[in-house]
Amino acid sequence: MKVESVLECLQDMYAGFLAHDQVQFDRHLSPEVTTWETHLPRLMNRLELDSYRDLRPPGKRPVLADLRIQDPHIDVWGKHAVARYELVSFPKDEDEAVEVRRVTDVLLNNKGNWVIVHHHAELWKVGQDA
Repeated sequence: MKVESVLECLQDMYAGFLAHDQVQFDRHLSPEVTTWETHLPRLMNRLELDSYRDLRPPGKRPVLADLRIQDPHIDVWGKHAVARYELVSFPKDEDEAVEVRRVTDVLLNNKGNWVIVHHHAELWKVGQDA
């Protein structure tokens, strides 16, 4: 059951991303989250991540048809969990490439709700073979 609840947390977070609902997305992030992604200049804490997102020019956020978690591996140890998976991004524009990221999330169960305390995503594959 706990493994499924971690996966549900991640799926709800990405549903918020697709819906452009930052509140839904952010409720899955710890206030102390650290984030490291291919496009970020360095490891960022929550305040830095929020500032980065606020300063992002309009149109810099990709318009996606779908985001899918693929091949998830989730381990839970009490209040802690680690999720490793591929995140596949399907653009709305058919001329744009599908992208696959390798993701590792470290989560903490906070009063029954999983929150991400560290997120690491690396762009891995781009294109039709992704």
